[in-house]
Amino acid sequence: MRIDVITGFPRLVAGPLGESILKRAQDKGLAQVIVHDLRDYAADRHRSIDDAPYGGGPGMVLMPGPIAGCIDRLREERPYDEIIYLTADGTRFSQSAATRLSLLGAVILLCGHYKGIDERIRQAYVTSEISIGDYVLTGGELPALVVIDTVLRLIPGVLNDGESLLDDSFQDGLLGAPCYTRPPEFRSLKVPDVLLTGNHADIARWRQDQRQHRTDERRSDLPGSS
Repeated sequence: MRIDVITGFPRLVAGPLGESILKRAQDKGLAQVIVHDLRDYAADRHRSIDDAPYGGGPGMVLMPGPIAGCIDRLREERPYDEIIYLTADGTRFSQSAATRLSLLGAVILLCGHYKGIDERIRQAYVTSEISIGDYVLTGGELPALVVIDTVLRLIPGVLNDGESLLDDSFQDGLLGAPCYTRPPEFRSLKVPDVLLTGNHADIARWRQDQRQHRTDERRSDLPGSS
């Protein structure tokens, strides 16, 4: 899978891509993430990418020219399945959306900043819009990283233990079960006895019961809630 990230602040994105699962996905050749500096497509010597909004008001808006120039060049090199704009008024991101994206070949993630991007880019280029929650961030760089992390770990071969995906929260409409590791007792708190029995059938039933209980208690809105 190939993901191209368009941003005016590439250093906000670059660091996490060189760590942990994101680095592993790229090192294994299972994913390619390319970050593009929007200022490389500016038309003036000051490398300007934003301007005041028409009609007045506070804040600045990312200009259409640099964004269009970057997307046009990328699309000359290859087709893209999606051009996704990260924005607070987009569709709420979910595990099912991540699963769908993980099956695609190439996507562009467009990071807004300041007050956002010129609306004409949304009309002419953007195929879908994603929000990671009902709050406003400084820009789309952190949401882009959330999307990348969520999507890449779903690609077969990225995780050393692919089966661990099966009982992740939200994967089947339930939250995850509690997790424990050594020591068996920590500050008078003990690991549940069933986890120490070695009886895999009993452990599986316990985990499923815990998942159901936790979902019913915390997220009655999820499909798996009873």
